[in-house]
Amino acid sequence: MDKNKINGILLTTIGAACWGLSGSVGQYLFDVQKMDSRWLVPIRLGIAGILILIYSITKYKSLVFAPWKTHRQAIITLIYGLGGVAACQYFYFRTIELSNAAIGTILQDLSPVFILAYTCMTKKRLPKLLEVISIAMAFIGVFLLTTHGNITSMAVSSAALWAGIMSAVCAMIYNVLAPPVTKDVPVIIVQGWSFLLGSICIMLIFRSWTIQYVPNFYGLLGIIFVILVGNICAYTLYISGVKLIGPSKAILYSFAEPLTAAIISTLFLGSTFTMIDALGFAMIFVMLWLITLAK
Repeated sequence: MDKNKINGILLTTIGAACWGLSGSVGQYLFDVQKMDSRWLVPIRLGIAGILILIYSITKYKSLVFAPWKTHRQAIITLIYGLGGVAACQYFYFRTIELSNAAIGTILQDLSPVFILAYTCMTKKRLPKLLEVISIAMAFIGVFLLTTHGNITSMAVSSAALWAGIMSAVCAMIYNVLAPPVTKDVPVIIVQGWSFLLGSICIMLIFRSWTIQYVPNFYGLLGIIFVILVGNICAYTLYISGVKLIGPSKAILYSFAEPLTAAIISTLFLGSTFTMIDALGFAMIFVMLWLITLAK
């Protein structure tokens, strides 16, 4: 294995683990600090975007506006930033708010199924046998996680399930677009614009300024953590890894995210994690492995 592949694996794994940590802190902010995802997400995106762009201006100067130099690059950047990064952030934290960090991260890890669907459509081919099996494993895993094996009841609300699926769709968008959008522009610049524009859009959609909330000291610490670790570190590390090893392989190592979130939310936040949940996690991990093996 060459050096680039090793670095790519390390970057995607560490970036994904940062997401898991951020998701667990997000669960704390929702459950204990009673924050609203419609208030938290635009704040964390906006502050992270401003900090990254200020840093980028000092380091890259003229390259900061490179994503907007051509119509094609601008359109790809907007789709990547708004439909991918920012929308994924909102739906991910909305899922955590409605369930917990472990469920939010594992549902987001269904994105390989949507990447596979995109690949089959663009290459005009049918799924391979291993890919069909992996999709079946994903559906079984989600069924176990959301129903605990009882088809007459839901262990996870339908709203949380749909928000989680949407986060996976949005994760597919930024994984697929990551290589072309960062081909000639540093990753950190694209992330800065994605965060800033996403913050503005989400704030306008939900009128976040009308939500009356004042965080206490621990709430402020939590916000700082999800900005630095969950936004700046996680996305920059992960997308840098995607650039080196590609989206299909990076997705496998992103399983560090739900594992980290599940461990922390179970040990420190009082979330329940049953054997059925573990089996559902295992099914989705097998799905990730099979899709990677098929490629």
